[in-house]
Amino acid sequence: MPEDFLIARNPDPGSSLPYLLRVPLGDDGILLKAKDTWPRTAKVYCHRAEEWPAEPELVERVPVRSCVRRGAAIDLVLDRGRENRSQLVLTQVRGRQVIFWQSARTAKQARPSVAVPSARAAGLVDLEVVVDSHERYPYRFTDQQVTTTRAALPAGDYGVLRDGLPHAVVERKSVGDLASSLTSGRLRYQLADLARLPRAAVVVEDRWSEVFRQQHVRPAVLADGIAECQVRWPSVPIVFCESRKLAQEWVYRFLAAALTHADADEGAEAFIGALAPGSPVPPAEATAAQVRAWAAAQGIEVAAKGRVPAALRAAYDDAHRPG
Repeated sequence: MPEDFLIARNPDPGSSLPYLLRVPLGDDGILLKAKDTWPRTAKVYCHRAEEWPAEPELVERVPVRSCVRRGAAIDLVLDRGRENRSQLVLTQVRGRQVIFWQSARTAKQARPSVAVPSARAAGLVDLEVVVDSHERYPYRFTDQQVTTTRAALPAGDYGVLRDGLPHAVVERKSVGDLASSLTSGRLRYQLADLARLPRAAVVVEDRWSEVFRQQHVRPAVLADGIAECQVRWPSVPIVFCESRKLAQEWVYRFLAAALTHADADEGAEAFIGALAPGSPVPPAEATAAQVRAWAAAQGIEVAAKGRVPAALRAAYDDAHRPG
């Protein structure tokens, strides 16, 4: 039986699984194709491999402490300090065998031990969500009262329409996509497009802490970039959710709230627009410093600190009333 856990590059250029795994179980080991070299932020999809290359291009060779088959799972413990415990789970999806490689952290992330509420969003009977035609593997909203349609959105991946125009949209990202779009500058163009719409947001299907676990970009650079984006485009919040399911729930609640409050927003705009250009607008209330300065110029004694007396403020208002 092989003594080490081996990771090599897949020599097949046409495969979507770029790595080969050799799990030391059985006489010849178990050979798998894999999407990644370790389940760091999410479960890694694997598939059976037919043979091990005669001259493999090894990526990693790690000694194994334990490799045990437990029912439909294989528990793998590597002999190193970090990223040492994982599990390969064999399951069936639509009648086809699939294998997922997971660690304790990614398994917990997939099931964060919370129940998503089944109650309908306040004020709505049903919600029609437009899914951008370029969105791959979109949310299905099977747990919410939602119908979906496919169409091109001017920005974002999910949106709701009002009077035939996008009223609120959400851009969906994984933490890896967030990091790459931020470092390439693409995120800033996306935020600028989102900010032109009445309501918009970005939802990230992961924890904020995962920003600091990215390997190819310094965490401080990502943290500074995210903070800069929130300052430059404060109307487009970037929200971190724990998992894909919770991100989907947040998108549903956000889009529903945007439609529910649309009438209130239009009412406020109509009230402001009703003020004619020449209509008198009540001036802002004078500050305590302004009242004290005026009182000193008039020879009126007033304490340097504390609340300004009501009589003194009334005298200031009378003196500065138009006409």
